[in-house]
Amino acid sequence: MEIVWFLVIGLIAGWLAGVLVKGGGFGVIGDIIVGVIGSFLGGYLFKVVGVSVGGGMIGSIVVATVGAIVLIVVLRLIKRA
Repeated sequence: MEIVWFLVIGLIAGWLAGVLVKGGGFGVIGDIIVGVIGSFLGGYLFKVVGVSVGGGMIGSIVVATVGAIVLIVVLRLIKRA
């Protein structure tokens, strides 16, 4: 059951990041991929900085969304280079 919640949080975070950065989502599969990678990246970044957003679903979505936004911005910078 945890994998289902992980994918749902990834989907929500990927969609939110797409809306905030690009103006639209990347499709269901793209949103899940961006959100899942973003959740790992966000978790790492929050741990390095020493910030905690608390537990629960909302905290997980916030961390994953921030990570997904960073991922999208970095990929855009690499693409432009």
